[in-house]
Amino acid sequence: MHIETPPTDKPYDKPEGERRGLVLVNTGDGKGKSTAAFGLALRAHGRGKAVKIFQFMKVPTARFGEHRMFEQIGIPIEGLGDGFSWKSQDLECSAQLARDGWEKARAAILSGEFFLVVLDEVTYPLIYGWLPLDAVLQTLRDRPRDVHVVLTGRRCPPEIVELADTVTEMQMVKHAFKAGIPAQRGIED
Repeated sequence: MHIETPPTDKPYDKPEGERRGLVLVNTGDGKGKSTAAFGLALRAHGRGKAVKIFQFMKVPTARFGEHRMFEQIGIPIEGLGDGFSWKSQDLECSAQLARDGWEKARAAILSGEFFLVVLDEVTYPLIYGWLPLDAVLQTLRDRPRDVHVVLTGRRCPPEIVELADTVTEMQMVKHAFKAGIPAQRGIED
């Protein structure tokens, strides 16, 4: 490990631009994309801001840890899918659920009712061709000025990356699953 001297000068100048809603993307093969988006949701909720979370691959009846906690504190979270494709009994049904879910998410974004809208795992229905990329891009462009949108999932389309204000790519360095350790409730649910 290399020891560093803490900086004594501010490492940046204060931005001069105006505040506005941002498009944020959490993508990549590493863990933490949804977790980071949920952290933003908690931060916004803690400031009294209206938040809505849509999960494109989770079933509406999902009861993962985040669902239980968000329910307790009053952040609406909605599963829009029927699980990941390898669990689906009918991929056309999965595609239709994604399209129906997109209409709900689109309406929430354009309503201006929410400070932050999370589109968790939305990249999958996009890259599977279940959602029209142009419609998603247009909604992001047309959203009310103060609405923030976070999109998560692997292989985010480059067109969304280009449009986004902030893009973080999670990179896997090491994962317990590859060492044969199964997913842990409370860590990966």
